[in-house]
Amino acid sequence: MRLLLVRHGQTPTNVDYLLDTAVPGPGLTELGLAQAAALPEALADEDIEALYVSTLLRTQLTAAPLAAARGLEPLVRDGIREITAGDLEMLPGDSAQGELYMRTAFSWASGDTALRMPGGENGEEVLGRFDGVVAEAAASGARTVVMVSHGAIIRTWTAARADNVDIQYAATHRLANTGVVVLEGSLSDGFKALSWAGASVAPAGGAGPAGEPLDDAG
Repeated sequence: MRLLLVRHGQTPTNVDYLLDTAVPGPGLTELGLAQAAALPEALADEDIEALYVSTLLRTQLTAAPLAAARGLEPLVRDGIREITAGDLEMLPGDSAQGELYMRTAFSWASGDTALRMPGGENGEEVLGRFDGVVAEAAASGARTVVMVSHGAIIRTWTAARADNVDIQYAATHRLANTGVVVLEGSLSDGFKALSWAGASVAPAGGAGPAGEPLDDAG
């Protein structure tokens, strides 16, 4: 299966750099709406057969132009919503609390899935719910699937499931609004990331493109 993980368009809390993960969450800014409107052209070469969105409003608004252009009905799934911030909700992402949020998430990708976000989920729960939606998409027979999701969970899940993306890569490659990670593979055989925000990803053991050491969530 070819899997395209798309971060939603810009929100007001992205602008303020806050850990905003609660459902339903805010809508999109004017820039976010423009980013969403550009998605159909950006993905014009992809033969998309299924489109999934999370339970947060911003993913549904981001997917709407693509759904209209392709005649697809977005499938709303809680499993691909953002990692719940718990006690860190609405705190600044560029603070010590924001660092704790991302450090906890990336610990799950390294295998410490029992670790729990303060007041929130543990890694087994987060990776398991995302896996469940990926498994559903694979079982549908769709060959190319788009999932409009969120920055932190896309980076964490990809680091945990893609053979050629490690924690260092995911931690130092910020995914901008409507940035896309393209993967191929399966949960049983493993995934390989083909591109990250338009840049090719090296095979396992290779050197990937350089990135900025920035973290984001939401």
